[in-house]
Amino acid sequence: MPAIETDGLTKRFGEDVLAVDDLDLTVEEGEVFGFLGPNGAGKSTTINVLLDFVRPTAGSARVLGLDAQADAAVIRERIGVLPEGAELYDRLTGREHLEWVARTNGVRESVDYDATLDRVGLTPEEGSRPVGGYSKGMAQRLAFGMAILGEPDLLLLDEPSSGLDPTGMQEMREIIREEADRGATVFFSSHILGEVESVCDRLGIMNEGRLVATGTIDALRAELELDASVSIEVDEVPTDLGLESIDGIHAVELDGTTLTVSVADPTRKIDAIRHVDERATVLDIRSTNTSLEQLFNTYTGADGPGTGDDDERDVSRTEVTA
Repeated sequence: MPAIETDGLTKRFGEDVLAVDDLDLTVEEGEVFGFLGPNGAGKSTTINVLLDFVRPTAGSARVLGLDAQADAAVIRERIGVLPEGAELYDRLTGREHLEWVARTNGVRESVDYDATLDRVGLTPEEGSRPVGGYSKGMAQRLAFGMAILGEPDLLLLDEPSSGLDPTGMQEMREIIREEADRGATVFFSSHILGEVESVCDRLGIMNEGRLVATGTIDALRAELELDASVSIEVDEVPTDLGLESIDGIHAVELDGTTLTVSVADPTRKIDAIRHVDERATVLDIRSTNTSLEQLFNTYTGADGPGTGDDDERDVSRTEVTA
């Protein structure tokens, strides 16, 4: 049973704003799913529909096998939510926030609030202080702790690392993987592409209200056939190198004694390295794959799918599987 499933989900605001357009999305149980897209792409609206904060104009959404609107109260007891820009109560302490979540979500078993605070990087002393004196990073840590309290079946996180320093981001990524390892599904939206790439099993890219791609990062790289590259530094560049003659090599650039070879298939890198090694002394090798940023820009940029005509958009929405 999928943890999240939408069928033709559509949300309009008034006559002019189509925030989500015919969204078919499936997030499997136990996976970490990254939800990407530029501002205004429809990510937050989709999350708000899943939480029954807004009602869809058309289509349906199911969360943990339940109807997102008809069964909203039951769903909320089984999920943890970290909304973007989560607002806390200045006069309540960190511990009181956790206690409130436990009561609201019906967490009946004994809860170790100090352990939860420690897990998200807050001390018991900090948990005893009113939240109005917290820094932005401390408030975000507490909000994340509120989301994971009680081991929910599904985590919905909207920009979870907002306000965190690099250490805090790393710690949050580790907790997300721990939550997935215990069997929880994690669905999160983030503008930090490196964060998504490091922790996600699969991702979906939204643009202008439509889902333009889903799949693993490796599958999306293969689907778009974007070039990877390898830089080979040699002691002296032979005059008759002939790299362009090798099948699968798209381009060769020379900068001093460094050759940068672009290939469509990453497996062709080894062919290029062997070819050069047979003709020169190789001093250093640096290999790069297509970055998530390149994928994101291709799907959402001026020349990418989702911004051209309808034919381009239909092709871009083909499901990609690992």
